[in-house]
Amino acid sequence: MKKHLLAYTLALCCGLCSCGQDIIPVRVMSYNVHNCIGLDNVRDYNRIAEVIKQADPDVVALQELDSMTQRNDGVYALKELETFTGMHGIFVSAIPFQGGSYGIGLLSKEQPLSYKKIPMPGREEQRTMLVAEFKNYVFCATHLSLTPEDQLASVREILKVVEKYHNKAILLAGDMNSRPNEKPQQELNRHFTTLSDTTAYTFPADRPDHCIDYIYGYTANECGFKVLQQNVLPEATASDHRPVQVDVLVLKKQF
Repeated sequence: MKKHLLAYTLALCCGLCSCGQDIIPVRVMSYNVHNCIGLDNVRDYNRIAEVIKQADPDVVALQELDSMTQRNDGVYALKELETFTGMHGIFVSAIPFQGGSYGIGLLSKEQPLSYKKIPMPGREEQRTMLVAEFKNYVFCATHLSLTPEDQLASVREILKVVEKYHNKAILLAGDMNSRPNEKPQQELNRHFTTLSDTTAYTFPADRPDHCIDYIYGYTANECGFKVLQQNVLPEATASDHRPVQVDVLVLKKQF
């Protein structure tokens, strides 16, 4: 399967390059790791890391991470995952919690050039977005509010951030807490193309019956996206969400 995908990718790249486009292949993943506590009620950082390592993404958005809280015995969860995967890690807090903090993060093969934290609306709890700039693309990771009004407000905040990047592809990933037919997704799809398979369910992990985890590409800055492969990985125990993954070619016009 990998050989066939590689051959197809090479052939496609050759054709697109002749049309005057830069081609950037990226494997993207989004995973709500539930603080690395599985449905068996066991906290296991290595188990989550193994799921990620088997998937072999270039970059992965992570949601529901504790940083040195009483709940996780003072452990810096992102650092554990960074160590077990051998990837570069970034954590940003959303709220202070039990002597530490709770938030989101990312892991990447390539070290980001820079990153920033963007506060996001959330009336049940403060939310946040992590924006990391890499050599060939910008990656936004988030975990949106449970409240539809805050989700719609979050879309407006996301657009304020991404419209500043004119010459780089922008990828967005996370647990959006809304279903494909709901208003927040409809609003996002006015500005982004959904790269992940919205017909494949992501939650709850043991018996998934709806999709709330997504990967997107921003379409308003001269970049296109060619999806090569979409997967919701059949991991039913390590977290309460299943991980989402896409292989995508980012098509950037040569300026």
